[in-house]
Amino acid sequence: MASLIRLRLLPRAKCLFDEPIQVKVAGLRSKQLVTMKATATDDRAVIFTSSATYRADDCGEVDLQRDPSLRGSYVGVEPMGLLWSMRPNLEHGYFYKKNALSSHLVRFSVHEGEDEGGTLAEATNERLLIGEGVTRLPVKEGNIKGALFTPPGAGPFPAVLDVSSFKCEKRASLLANKGFVVLSVAVYNDKSENVTKVQLDYFKEAIDFLKQQPKVGSKGVGLLSRSKAADVALSMASYLSGVEAVIWINGCSANAGLPLYYQQRQIHPALMFDYSKLIHTQSDAWMIKYGIHDHLAEENRATLIPIEKAKGHFLFVAAEDDLNWDSKAYMEEMVERLESHGKKNFETVSYPGAGHMLEPPYGPYCPSSPHGVLRKPVLWGGKPKVHAAAEVHLWKKIQEFFRAHIHTEGSKNKAELENNHPVL
Repeated sequence: MASLIRLRLLPRAKCLFDEPIQVKVAGLRSKQLVTMKATATDDRAVIFTSSATYRADDCGEVDLQRDPSLRGSYVGVEPMGLLWSMRPNLEHGYFYKKNALSSHLVRFSVHEGEDEGGTLAEATNERLLIGEGVTRLPVKEGNIKGALFTPPGAGPFPAVLDVSSFKCEKRASLLANKGFVVLSVAVYNDKSENVTKVQLDYFKEAIDFLKQQPKVGSKGVGLLSRSKAADVALSMASYLSGVEAVIWINGCSANAGLPLYYQQRQIHPALMFDYSKLIHTQSDAWMIKYGIHDHLAEENRATLIPIEKAKGHFLFVAAEDDLNWDSKAYMEEMVERLESHGKKNFETVSYPGAGHMLEPPYGPYCPSSPHGVLRKPVLWGGKPKVHAAAEVHLWKKIQEFFRAHIHTEGSKNKAELENNHPVL
Protein backbone atom coordinates (compact mmCIF):
# COMPACT_ATOMS: atom_id res chain seq x y z
CA MET A 1 0.00 0.00 0.00
CA ALA A 2 2.88 2.37 0.79
CA SER A 3 3.74 2.64 -2.91
CA LEU A 4 0.31 4.23 -3.56
CA ILE A 5 0.79 6.96 -0.99
CA ARG A 6 1.93 10.27 -2.47
CA LEU A 7 3.54 13.22 -0.69
CA ARG A 8 3.38 16.37 -2.80
CA LEU A 9 5.00 19.78 -2.34
CA LEU A 10 3.09 22.49 -4.22
CA PRO A 11 3.34 24.46 -6.40
CA ARG A 12 6.78 22.85 -6.79
CA ALA A 13 9.41 21.13 -4.68
CA LYS A 14 11.98 23.84 -5.50
CA CYS A 15 11.37 27.37 -4.25
CA LEU A 16 12.97 30.36 -2.60
CA PHE A 17 13.72 30.14 1.13
CA ASP A 18 11.10 32.79 1.97
CA GLU A 19 8.30 31.25 -0.11
CA PRO A 20 5.54 29.11 1.41
CA ILE A 21 4.67 25.69 0.06
CA GLN A 22 1.62 23.46 0.33
CA VAL A 23 2.25 19.99 1.77
CA LYS A 24 -0.31 17.35 0.77
CA VAL A 25 -0.57 13.60 1.25
CA ALA A 26 -2.92 11.33 -0.72
CA GLY A 27 -3.55 7.59 -0.84
CA LEU A 28 -3.99 7.01 2.90
CA ARG A 29 -6.81 5.06 4.48
CA SER A 30 -9.90 6.99 5.50
CA LYS A 31 -9.24 8.64 8.90
CA GLN A 32 -5.76 7.12 9.07
CA LEU A 33 -3.48 8.59 11.75
CA VAL A 34 -0.02 9.55 10.46
CA THR A 35 3.03 11.47 11.59
CA MET A 36 4.47 14.14 9.32
CA LYS A 37 8.17 14.85 9.79
CA ALA A 38 10.68 17.40 8.47
CA THR A 39 14.46 17.00 8.66
CA ALA A 40 17.23 19.40 7.59
CA THR A 41 20.94 19.96 8.18
CA ASP A 42 22.56 23.38 8.47
CA ASP A 43 26.02 24.51 7.34
CA ARG A 44 27.56 23.29 10.59
CA ALA A 45 26.09 19.78 10.17
CA VAL A 46 23.57 20.35 12.98
CA ILE A 47 20.40 18.33 12.33
CA PHE A 48 17.01 20.02 12.75
CA THR A 49 13.76 18.06 12.98
CA SER A 50 10.05 18.56 13.59
CA SER A 51 7.04 16.26 13.62
CA ALA A 52 3.27 16.53 13.89
CA THR A 53 0.40 14.04 14.00
CA TYR A 54 -2.46 14.35 11.50
CA ARG A 55 -5.63 12.42 10.77
CA ALA A 56 -6.54 11.87 7.13
CA ASP A 57 -9.98 12.90 5.87
CA ASP A 58 -12.62 10.52 4.48
CA CYS A 59 -10.77 10.39 1.17
CA GLY A 60 -7.47 9.44 2.79
CA GLU A 61 -5.87 12.86 2.28
CA VAL A 62 -3.95 15.27 4.51
CA ASP A 63 -3.53 18.92 3.53
CA LEU A 64 -1.45 21.08 5.88
CA GLN A 65 -3.21 24.21 4.62
CA ARG A 66 -6.51 22.80 5.84
CA ASP A 67 -5.94 20.16 8.51
CA PRO A 68 -4.87 20.71 12.12
CA SER A 69 -1.93 19.03 13.78
CA LEU A 70 -3.28 17.05 16.72
CA ARG A 71 0.00 16.95 18.63
CA GLY A 72 3.74 17.17 18.12
CA SER A 73 6.02 20.16 17.48
CA TYR A 74 2.93 22.38 17.10
CA VAL A 75 -0.87 22.05 17.15
CA GLY A 76 -3.58 23.51 14.98
CA VAL A 77 -3.65 24.52 11.32
CA GLU A 78 -0.12 25.67 10.49
CA PRO A 79 0.70 25.26 6.78
CA MET A 80 4.42 25.97 7.34
CA GLY A 81 4.61 24.61 10.87
CA LEU A 82 6.96 21.76 9.97
CA LEU A 83 9.53 24.34 8.90
CA TRP A 84 9.45 26.96 11.63
CA SER A 85 9.04 24.40 14.44
CA MET A 86 12.20 22.45 13.58
CA ARG A 87 14.55 22.05 16.55
CA PRO A 88 18.27 21.21 16.62
CA ASN A 89 19.70 17.95 17.90
CA LEU A 90 21.85 19.87 20.37
CA GLU A 91 20.97 22.31 23.12
CA HIS A 92 20.95 26.01 22.27
CA GLY A 93 21.52 25.36 18.57
CA TYR A 94 21.09 28.10 15.98
CA PHE A 95 20.21 27.43 12.34
CA TYR A 96 23.42 28.46 10.63
CA LYS A 97 23.27 29.19 6.92
CA LYS A 98 26.46 30.92 5.83
CA ASN A 99 26.70 30.03 2.14
CA ALA A 100 23.98 31.76 0.12
CA LEU A 101 24.92 29.79 -2.98
CA SER A 102 23.96 26.42 -1.50
CA SER A 103 20.36 25.27 -1.14
CA HIS A 104 18.60 24.52 2.12
CA LEU A 105 17.27 20.98 1.74
CA VAL A 106 14.31 19.83 3.82
CA ARG A 107 13.20 16.19 3.70
CA PHE A 108 9.48 15.76 4.38
CA SER A 109 8.25 12.28 5.26
CA VAL A 110 5.01 10.53 6.24
CA HIS A 111 5.04 7.77 8.86
CA GLU A 112 2.53 5.23 10.09
CA GLY A 113 0.74 6.15 13.34
CA GLU A 114 1.84 8.52 16.08
CA ASP A 115 5.26 7.09 16.85
CA GLU A 116 7.01 7.67 13.52
CA GLY A 117 6.58 4.12 12.34
CA GLY A 118 7.57 2.90 8.89
CA THR A 119 8.05 5.55 6.20
CA LEU A 120 5.03 5.69 3.87
CA ALA A 121 6.23 8.47 1.54
CA GLU A 122 8.81 11.23 1.34
CA ALA A 123 9.82 14.24 -0.73
CA THR A 124 12.61 16.82 -0.64
CA ASN A 125 12.02 20.56 -0.66
CA GLU A 126 14.94 22.53 -2.13
CA ARG A 127 14.80 26.06 -0.69
CA LEU A 128 17.07 28.56 -2.48
CA LEU A 129 18.60 31.63 -0.90
CA ILE A 130 19.60 33.04 -4.27
CA GLY A 131 17.28 32.90 -7.27
CA GLU A 132 18.08 32.45 -10.92
CA GLY A 133 19.92 35.38 -12.40
CA VAL A 134 20.93 36.93 -9.06
CA THR A 135 24.70 37.28 -8.78
CA ARG A 136 26.88 37.12 -5.67
CA LEU A 137 30.20 38.96 -5.77
CA PRO A 138 32.63 38.67 -2.84
CA VAL A 139 33.81 42.19 -2.00
CA LYS A 140 37.32 42.93 -0.77
CA GLU A 141 37.87 46.46 -1.94
CA GLY A 142 39.63 49.03 0.19
CA ASN A 143 38.60 48.21 3.75
CA ILE A 144 35.31 46.60 2.77
CA LYS A 145 34.72 42.92 3.47
CA GLY A 146 31.35 41.66 2.36
CA ALA A 147 29.25 40.30 -0.47
CA LEU A 148 27.32 42.13 -3.18
CA PHE A 149 24.05 40.65 -4.47
CA THR A 150 22.65 42.00 -7.73
CA PRO A 151 19.30 41.13 -9.35
CA PRO A 152 18.98 40.10 -13.00
CA GLY A 153 17.92 42.73 -15.51
CA ALA A 154 19.15 46.17 -16.46
CA GLY A 155 17.66 48.02 -13.51
CA PRO A 156 17.94 50.66 -12.23
CA PHE A 157 17.46 49.14 -8.79
CA PRO A 158 17.32 50.60 -5.27
CA ALA A 159 20.36 49.98 -3.08
CA VAL A 160 20.37 48.44 0.41
CA LEU A 161 23.26 48.06 2.83
CA ASP A 162 22.50 45.02 4.98
CA VAL A 163 24.41 45.44 8.23
CA SER A 164 24.64 42.34 10.43
CA SER A 165 26.30 42.17 13.82
CA PHE A 166 28.18 39.10 12.58
CA LYS A 167 28.65 37.94 9.01
CA CYS A 168 25.42 36.58 7.54
CA GLU A 169 24.21 36.76 3.94
CA LYS A 170 20.74 35.23 4.21
CA ARG A 171 18.77 38.48 4.36
CA ALA A 172 20.88 40.13 1.67
CA SER A 173 20.56 37.32 -0.85
CA LEU A 174 16.81 36.97 -0.31
CA LEU A 175 16.29 40.72 -0.64
CA ALA A 176 18.20 40.74 -3.92
CA ASN A 177 15.64 38.24 -5.24
CA LYS A 178 13.04 40.99 -4.76
CA GLY A 179 14.81 43.53 -6.95
CA PHE A 180 17.31 45.29 -4.68
CA VAL A 181 21.08 45.61 -5.07
CA VAL A 182 22.30 44.58 -1.62
CA LEU A 183 25.73 44.81 -0.06
CA SER A 184 26.10 42.62 3.03
CA VAL A 185 28.63 43.75 5.66
CA ALA A 186 29.16 43.03 9.36
CA VAL A 187 30.02 45.04 12.46
CA TYR A 188 32.28 42.24 13.72
CA ASN A 189 34.61 41.26 10.86
CA ASP A 190 36.94 39.51 13.28
CA LYS A 191 36.61 37.57 16.51
CA SER A 192 34.63 39.72 18.92
CA GLU A 193 37.51 39.93 21.40
CA ASN A 194 39.67 41.50 18.66
CA VAL A 195 37.17 44.26 17.86
CA THR A 196 37.66 47.22 20.20
CA LYS A 197 35.77 49.99 18.39
CA VAL A 198 33.42 50.72 15.50
CA GLN A 199 34.75 52.89 12.68
CA LEU A 200 31.96 54.82 10.97
CA ASP A 201 34.41 55.53 8.13
CA TYR A 202 34.18 51.84 7.19
CA PHE A 203 30.45 52.07 6.66
CA LYS A 204 30.75 55.33 4.72
CA GLU A 205 33.13 53.50 2.41
CA ALA A 206 30.56 50.72 2.03
CA ILE A 207 27.77 53.19 1.23
CA ASP A 208 29.91 54.96 -1.38
CA PHE A 209 30.87 51.63 -2.96
CA LEU A 210 27.24 50.54 -3.13
CA LYS A 211 26.04 53.79 -4.72
CA GLN A 212 28.67 53.42 -7.46
CA GLN A 213 27.39 50.06 -8.67
CA PRO A 214 26.23 50.25 -12.31
CA LYS A 215 22.74 48.81 -11.69
CA VAL A 216 22.00 51.08 -8.73
CA GLY A 217 19.54 53.81 -9.62
CA SER A 218 18.85 55.29 -6.20
CA LYS A 219 20.42 58.53 -5.03
CA GLY A 220 20.77 57.14 -1.55
CA VAL A 221 20.67 53.76 0.16
CA GLY A 222 18.53 51.89 2.64
CA LEU A 223 19.95 50.29 5.78
CA LEU A 224 18.72 46.98 7.17
CA SER A 225 19.89 46.13 10.68
CA ARG A 226 19.21 44.21 13.88
CA SER A 227 20.70 44.04 17.40
CA LYS A 228 24.14 45.73 17.74
CA ALA A 229 24.07 46.52 14.02
CA ALA A 230 20.86 48.50 14.62
CA ASP A 231 22.55 51.21 16.67
CA VAL A 232 25.34 51.35 14.09
CA ALA A 233 22.66 51.99 11.46
CA LEU A 234 21.24 54.82 13.59
CA SER A 235 24.71 56.38 13.70
CA MET A 236 25.10 56.08 9.92
CA ALA A 237 21.78 57.83 9.41
CA SER A 238 22.71 60.57 11.89
CA TYR A 239 26.23 61.34 10.67
CA LEU A 240 26.56 60.16 7.05
CA SER A 241 24.95 61.52 3.90
CA GLY A 242 23.16 59.33 1.39
CA VAL A 243 21.00 57.34 3.84
CA GLU A 244 17.35 57.50 2.76
CA ALA A 245 15.73 54.72 4.77
CA VAL A 246 16.67 52.84 7.94
CA ILE A 247 15.11 49.67 9.30
CA TRP A 248 16.05 49.23 12.97
CA ILE A 249 15.09 45.83 14.40
CA ASN A 250 15.41 44.93 18.09
CA GLY A 251 18.33 47.11 19.01
CA CYS A 252 19.39 49.96 21.27
CA SER A 253 18.92 53.72 20.88
CA ALA A 254 22.39 54.38 22.28
CA ASN A 255 25.83 53.37 21.08
CA ALA A 256 26.21 50.02 22.85
CA GLY A 257 29.19 47.84 23.65
CA LEU A 258 31.93 49.50 21.57
CA PRO A 259 33.06 53.15 21.27
CA LEU A 260 32.17 54.79 17.95
CA TYR A 261 34.81 56.63 15.92
CA TYR A 262 34.57 58.81 12.82
CA GLN A 263 37.38 60.62 11.03
CA GLN A 264 39.93 59.57 13.66
CA ARG A 265 38.05 60.85 16.68
CA GLN A 266 35.62 59.28 19.12
CA ILE A 267 32.12 60.62 18.68
CA HIS A 268 30.34 58.33 21.17
CA PRO A 269 31.57 56.32 24.14
CA ALA A 270 30.08 52.87 24.67
CA LEU A 271 27.06 52.10 26.80
CA MET A 272 28.40 49.14 28.73
CA PHE A 273 26.99 45.98 30.29
CA ASP A 274 26.78 45.24 34.00
CA TYR A 275 27.49 41.53 34.02
CA SER A 276 26.23 41.18 37.57
CA LYS A 277 22.72 41.82 36.24
CA LEU A 278 22.70 38.88 33.84
CA ILE A 279 20.31 36.14 34.97
CA HIS A 280 21.32 32.49 34.74
CA THR A 281 18.29 30.28 33.99
CA GLN A 282 17.53 26.61 34.52
CA SER A 283 18.16 25.90 30.84
CA ASP A 284 21.78 27.03 31.37
CA ALA A 285 21.12 30.00 29.09
CA TRP A 286 21.39 33.58 30.32
CA MET A 287 18.77 36.31 30.21
CA ILE A 288 20.63 39.54 29.42
CA LYS A 289 17.79 41.97 28.66
CA TYR A 290 18.38 44.19 31.67
CA GLY A 291 22.14 43.77 31.85
CA ILE A 292 23.05 47.03 30.13
CA HIS A 293 23.37 50.36 31.93
CA ASP A 294 20.61 52.98 31.77
CA HIS A 295 21.19 54.97 28.60
CA LEU A 296 19.14 57.91 29.94
CA ALA A 297 21.16 58.30 33.14
CA GLU A 298 23.10 61.57 33.15
CA GLU A 299 26.47 59.82 33.10
CA ASN A 300 25.46 57.88 29.96
CA ARG A 301 23.83 60.66 27.93
CA ALA A 302 26.88 60.90 25.67
CA THR A 303 26.08 57.42 24.31
CA LEU A 304 22.71 58.54 22.89
CA ILE A 305 22.71 58.67 19.08
CA PRO A 306 21.29 61.99 17.75
CA ILE A 307 18.75 60.50 15.35
CA GLU A 308 16.91 63.83 15.29
CA LYS A 309 19.68 64.97 12.92
CA ALA A 310 18.92 62.26 10.38
CA LYS A 311 17.24 63.22 7.11
CA GLY A 312 16.07 59.75 6.08
CA HIS A 313 13.03 57.76 7.16
CA PHE A 314 13.03 55.23 9.99
CA LEU A 315 11.12 52.00 10.50
CA PHE A 316 11.48 50.95 14.13
CA VAL A 317 10.64 47.29 14.77
CA ALA A 318 10.34 45.94 18.31
CA ALA A 319 9.58 42.41 19.45
CA GLU A 320 7.82 42.71 22.79
CA ASP A 321 9.27 39.45 24.12
CA ASP A 322 12.84 40.31 23.10
CA LEU A 323 15.07 38.97 25.90
CA ASN A 324 18.27 40.41 24.44
CA TRP A 325 17.36 44.12 24.45
CA ASP A 326 14.47 46.03 25.96
CA SER A 327 13.80 46.93 22.35
CA LYS A 328 10.26 48.25 22.80
CA ALA A 329 11.41 50.69 25.49
CA TYR A 330 14.23 51.89 23.23
CA MET A 331 11.78 52.30 20.36
CA GLU A 332 9.37 54.33 22.51
CA GLU A 333 12.21 56.54 23.71
CA MET A 334 13.30 57.24 20.12
CA VAL A 335 9.75 58.07 19.05
CA GLU A 336 9.36 60.48 21.96
CA ARG A 337 12.67 62.14 21.13
CA LEU A 338 11.84 62.54 17.43
CA GLU A 339 8.41 63.92 18.21
CA SER A 340 9.91 66.42 20.67
CA HIS A 341 11.99 67.73 17.74
CA GLY A 342 8.93 67.99 15.51
CA LYS A 343 10.00 65.03 13.39
CA LYS A 344 7.54 62.80 11.54
CA ASN A 345 10.04 60.76 9.52
CA PHE A 346 9.35 57.44 11.21
CA GLU A 347 6.91 54.58 11.65
CA THR A 348 6.82 51.76 14.14
CA VAL A 349 5.89 48.09 14.24
CA SER A 350 5.56 46.14 17.47
CA TYR A 351 5.11 42.37 17.74
CA PRO A 352 3.65 41.00 20.99
CA GLY A 353 4.97 37.51 21.70
CA ALA A 354 7.85 37.71 19.23
CA GLY A 355 11.49 37.34 20.28
CA HIS A 356 14.79 38.92 19.36
CA MET A 357 15.75 36.74 16.40
CA LEU A 358 13.40 38.15 13.78
CA GLU A 359 14.66 36.81 10.46
CA PRO A 360 13.30 36.07 6.97
CA PRO A 361 10.37 33.65 7.31
CA TYR A 362 10.22 29.85 7.30
CA GLY A 363 13.51 29.11 8.99
CA PRO A 364 13.67 27.23 12.32
CA TYR A 365 12.64 29.35 15.31
CA CYS A 366 15.58 29.94 17.68
CA PRO A 367 14.76 30.35 21.40
CA SER A 368 18.39 30.35 22.58
CA SER A 369 21.92 30.10 21.21
CA PRO A 370 25.48 31.22 22.02
CA HIS A 371 25.92 35.00 22.06
CA GLY A 372 28.58 36.24 19.66
CA VAL A 373 30.17 38.59 22.21
CA LEU A 374 29.39 37.00 25.57
CA ARG A 375 30.41 33.54 24.30
CA LYS A 376 27.70 31.84 26.34
CA PRO A 377 24.14 30.77 25.49
CA VAL A 378 21.47 33.42 25.91
CA LEU A 379 17.69 33.47 25.68
CA TRP A 380 16.24 35.31 22.68
CA GLY A 381 12.58 35.11 23.72
CA GLY A 382 9.40 34.66 21.73
CA LYS A 383 6.58 32.16 21.40
CA PRO A 384 7.29 29.98 18.34
CA LYS A 385 3.94 30.28 16.53
CA VAL A 386 3.58 34.02 17.15
CA HIS A 387 7.22 34.65 16.32
CA ALA A 388 6.89 32.80 13.01
CA ALA A 389 3.84 34.90 12.05
CA ALA A 390 5.76 38.09 12.92
CA GLU A 391 8.58 37.08 10.57
CA VAL A 392 6.14 36.65 7.68
CA HIS A 393 4.58 40.06 8.31
CA LEU A 394 7.90 41.85 8.84
CA TRP A 395 9.52 40.46 5.71
CA LYS A 396 6.76 41.99 3.56
CA LYS A 397 6.94 45.23 5.55
CA ILE A 398 10.70 45.52 4.95
CA GLN A 399 10.24 45.36 1.20
CA GLU A 400 7.32 47.81 1.21
CA PHE A 401 9.21 50.32 3.34
CA PHE A 402 12.31 50.28 1.16
CA ARG A 403 10.28 50.61 -2.02
CA ALA A 404 8.45 53.60 -0.57
CA HIS A 405 11.49 55.46 0.76
CA ILE A 406 14.47 54.63 -1.48
CA HIS A 407 13.98 56.90 -4.45
CA THR A 408 15.04 55.33 -7.71
CA GLU A 409 15.45 57.04 -11.05
CA GLY A 410 14.02 55.44 -14.18
CA SER A 411 10.66 53.96 -15.10
CA LYS A 412 11.89 50.36 -15.20
CA ASN A 413 12.19 50.06 -11.45
CA LYS A 414 8.57 49.26 -10.54
CA ALA A 415 8.26 46.53 -13.17
CA GLU A 416 11.62 45.05 -12.21
CA LEU A 417 10.62 44.87 -8.55
CA GLU A 418 7.21 43.36 -9.20
CA ASN A 419 8.24 40.85 -11.84
CA ASN A 420 11.64 39.75 -10.62
CA HIS A 421 10.86 36.12 -9.74
CA PRO A 422 13.25 33.30 -10.59
CA VAL A 423 12.33 30.54 -12.98
CA LEU A 424 12.76 27.35 -10.99
